Amino acid sequence: MRKLPGSTLVALLACTLAFPAAAQNAPQVTPDMVQTGSDIPADWQQPGDQDDYVTREEMIPMRDGVSLHTVIMIPKGARDLPILLERTPYNANFPIASNSPDMRAAVWSGNIDWADGSYILVWQDVRGKYGSEGDYVMTRPPRGPLNPSDTDDTTDAWDTIDWLVKNLPESNGNVGMIGSSYDGWTVTMALLDPHPALKVAAPESPMVDGWMGDDWFHYGAFRQLNLDFFASQSGAKGRGSGMVRTGYDDYSNFLEAGSAGAMARAHGIDRLPWWQRLSAHPAYDAFWQLQAVDKLLVERPSTVPTIWLQGMWDQEDIYGAVHAWEALTKAGHGANNHLVIGPWWHSQINRSGREMGPFTFRGDTVAEFRQQVLIPFFNHYLRGTPMAQPMPAAMLYDPVEDRWDRFAQWPGAKTLTPLYLQADMGLGFGRPATGEDSYVSDPAKPVPYLTRPIPAANDRWRTWLVQDQRFAEARPDVLTYQTPVLTEAVKLEGAPIADIHARTTGTDGDFIVKLIDVYPSIYPEKPEMGGYQLPIAMDIFRGRYRESFSDPSPIPAGEVQEYKFRLPTVNYTVKPGHRIMVQIQSTLFPLYDRNPQTYVPNIMFAEPQDYREATIEIVRGGPGASAVLLPVAK
Repeated sequence: MRKLPGSTLVALLACTLAFPAAAQNAPQVTPDMVQTGSDIPADWQQPGDQDDYVTREEMIPMRDGVSLHTVIMIPKGARDLPILLERTPYNANFPIASNSPDMRAAVWSGNIDWADGSYILVWQDVRGKYGSEGDYVMTRPPRGPLNPSDTDDTTDAWDTIDWLVKNLPESNGNVGMIGSSYDGWTVTMALLDPHPALKVAAPESPMVDGWMGDDWFHYGAFRQLNLDFFASQSGAKGRGSGMVRTGYDDYSNFLEAGSAGAMARAHGIDRLPWWQRLSAHPAYDAFWQLQAVDKLLVERPSTVPTIWLQGMWDQEDIYGAVHAWEALTKAGHGANNHLVIGPWWHSQINRSGREMGPFTFRGDTVAEFRQQVLIPFFNHYLRGTPMAQPMPAAMLYDPVEDRWDRFAQWPGAKTLTPLYLQADMGLGFGRPATGEDSYVSDPAKPVPYLTRPIPAANDRWRTWLVQDQRFAEARPDVLTYQTPVLTEAVKLEGAPIADIHARTTGTDGDFIVKLIDVYPSIYPEKPEMGGYQLPIAMDIFRGRYRESFSDPSPIPAGEVQEYKFRLPTVNYTVKPGHRIMVQIQSTLFPLYDRNPQTYVPNIMFAEPQDYREATIEIVRGGPGASAVLLPVAK
């Protein structure tokens, strides 16, 4: 046996002798060490002595006894300040981004300018979401046939404003409402019966008609990527989760699932009441007509000064703001309603506006608009301060000229100019000779809306409406027409109209029309843009609704039919040296569900055997001359 060194042996003996001594001196427990209650006090909060604002959380009672969770941020020492209210299903605590003692640093970036402007900021959870009591109903219909109760988001806004002006002594009693997307919808609902204290409003990218062209459908084609939203929004009182993916590429995930209904069933979404109602009404029946807010606004117009605001390439709600404004203006209520379309994606109005896809602007278009137009407009009606210049009927940004254009009347173009499909895949303003072009649409190989792969978490989603379309041009199931090189600029001011005359071997089918600005193949100003095919406007139309949105009918196979539908509103200059292109196709996947091209009662529940190839022939010239009608400014 090895002998241990003397020093080691001494150390071991010392440790051995120490253990009995430690055991004899047990630790003493005093009363202050014992905790018998919770470590979370009922009313604790961090001291806010250095804060330049005070935050209150209130449960505001509604007329039926339900209380709604409301977050209120008040500048310290406030007197006679206006109130800015936003009602949301996305968590009223979210806009307070940090616990900074500086109010402008504590709020989310979209609210910094409002904090600078000395406003009382208020956010409220809608019924049934996050901290609010009651039952949640997706975009709850107004009181009436679809909602037999005594409350809706109109009454909830009225009751909330009434409570705020009576219980916030720091306010001047004037309220403005703002919000984007679903929050924009809550603004429009408040306008159906506005409280007298509601003096100004700005619905930003509001959900106005979910069937015609906002979130859920476009002209009857179902936007099936919303299944994720259905799960996250109505699957939990707080924030739920989207669908679990079996693969990385959603193109494959949705294709393998089959119909939208099969995808919903596979992920349990078929048990959600909202999906059950929506999927039972694929046509534009009373379910959709009675909650189309543009129609309701005309029936119950308000005198509240309102800016209807959206992005030119809003990938989620590109329909609502412009159609609400048009409906009100046509009905004689244009004096207090104004339209603004910026060079933005959905809700970019609340973020930086220096870039949009391939565009880089001279400055921040969002900050410029908010600081120079939107906040002065609100200040005028909430504080009585004068505006530097009157608000025009319409303000639209021209992204090519990089400037705001102001219009006393909109659209700027008074007539539409047909741009006809020509022989040899050309485009021109002269009526062409008779001819046809064809392609085969195969539901088993749909045209993607983006280059693959298309993951569920997709940064390109925001800007897909301005993505280069050369990937689609190369496909045999996409017809591509283009003009010669332009020698003069073509300024578009309004909404183009697709007017397609076609026959199909199927009994149903979709038509997607894209209006595209083709850059020169060599573009020294930005070399990577050489040959870029930049979409100006595009949309989809489900063929069964060609005669009636509410009463679909099969397409007679082999007979020419007209498919005429409006594309999104634009204010855009196509420069000399560029070309104008039109692409026509029948799928835009997986954003939109596939049309089986065989007539079935409800496409969302089509069976695998229903999906069949179809040959589509586009007619040129003669009495049915296919064209895109352009709003060319003279």
